[in-house]
Amino acid sequence: MEFLPAQAETLNDILRWRRDVRHFRTDPVAEPVIDRLRGAMDMAPSVGNSRPWRVLRVMDPGKRAAVQAIFERCNHEAAAGYDDATKAEYVRLKLAGLRDAPVHLAVFTDTIPAEGRRLGRRTMPETLQFSTVMAIHTLWLAARSENIGLGWVSILEPAAVQAIFDVPRSWVFTGYLCLGHAEFADDRPLLHRTGWQYDTPTHWQDC
Repeated sequence: MEFLPAQAETLNDILRWRRDVRHFRTDPVAEPVIDRLRGAMDMAPSVGNSRPWRVLRVMDPGKRAAVQAIFERCNHEAAAGYDDATKAEYVRLKLAGLRDAPVHLAVFTDTIPAEGRRLGRRTMPETLQFSTVMAIHTLWLAARSENIGLGWVSILEPAAVQAIFDVPRSWVFTGYLCLGHAEFADDRPLLHRTGWQYDTPTHWQDC
């Protein structure tokens, strides 16, 4: 299939306007939208077609509160690692939308999936986790096309998160995602807006 220039430009717009959302409205995401986002992950690439991502939709308030507590502890520890001036900047950043986002997803990678029959990963087993990350990115772009925001909460202790969900031992924690309608539209990413970090060009050279 060949795509038209207008379709290419639409994809470029989705890439340009993707954001790591931290401010969410609390109103729910419609179930048909959730179904379409799940279907988008089905189309993500993976090493040897192993499809190792395992997604838990976190509905239980107790489990959500436990993840929030892990985040707050880890965030406090992270702030303590900066000097006083940088710490003041850090604590002003809103780094998670856990309290307000209506949809929480805990994403794991199965390290021994039956799918794919180990194809392509003998020397690089980490490609299983890479595949899960690609599935998350696919979800991220699909969510943006549905006008749904996604935030990836990375300030978490993996072992503590795994203990909350009591997942199989072959599953490793890859990411915790918040989804919902963004509280506001902004043409600047959070870290640009606060002056924490601006984009740098992709390092790309011939060799």
